[in-house]
This record gives sequence, structure tokens and C-alpha cells, in this order.
Amino acid sequence: MKKILFISSSGGHFSELMQLEPLFSKYDSYFITEKVKSCRNLKKKYKDHAFYLLFGTKHHILSYLFIFPYNCVKSLFLYFKIRPEYIITTGAHTAVPMCYIGKVFGSKIIYIETFACIDLKSLSGRMVYPIANLFLVQWKNMLKLYPKAKYIGKIF
Repeated sequence: MKKILFISSSGGHFSELMQLEPLFSKYDSYFITEKVKSCRNLKKKYKDHAFYLLFGTKHHILSYLFIFPYNCVKSLFLYFKIRPEYIITTGAHTAVPMCYIGKVFGSKIIYIETFACIDLKSLSGRMVYPIANLFLVQWKNMLKLYPKAKYIGKIF
């Protein structure tokens, strides 16, 4: 059974990732998101297959300067604990370090550009696009911005 890591930031990115739930039982699935109130049920449902990183936002730059490096180190630790064959993400800053770690150590990276991006690239999308094995967009016009992407339509 293929080992897949599903990772995203909390909020809308996490909601989009959870739309992939029909896939979870078909694989040896693991989950990483930020430790926030809205995501606490993940650990209850998936037990030792769910992990959390610290919540951080670039809007609080001073605290983020400490949180981001911590999350990078913890991501490295979690990568070696899980050793996923595939990393699937809907993005944001929480997922970017894990994608790069995974790429270095041979995981396949599948990135789904957020539904919120209709005609502009997201920051995490711009960062992961060059290393993604499969880059998926939810709006056809995003194919102009990401020529190697595949259009999948809305996952909601």
C-alpha cells in the first residue's frame, strides 16, 4: 500500500485538502497541518497518523521568524518518521518545506493550487511549481500561468 502524506496549512487550504477524503482509506495515509482549534479533530480521527506544526503567519513577522525555522526542523523529523512515497498538498507556508524535503529524499510531489487563486499565482504555488511532479489547478485560466499544470476542476 502506497504511503501518502497529506499536508496543508489550516483554514481554507485544510478544508480543500479534506475534500480528498475518499482517497484516505485507499492508501497508508498520514496528515500534517497546523495545531489550531479547527484542526484538532484530525488527531482524534486519524490518531498516530496525524501530526501538527505550530501555527504561524507572515502577518506576524516577528513570531514567524521563530516559528518557521522550528516547523522546518520538525518537518524534517516528521518526514523521516513517515517516509512518504507521495506528498499531496493544497499549500501554503506549512507545506512548502515538506515538499522540498520530500523532493530531496525522493518523494513524488503533488500540488493542488488553491481554489482561491483564480488569476494570480499563490506564493506557495510559485515555490513548489518548479519541483512538483504533478501540479494541478482548479481554474482553466490558471493553465496560462502554470503551463505544465493539469486542470482538474473544483475539488469542493
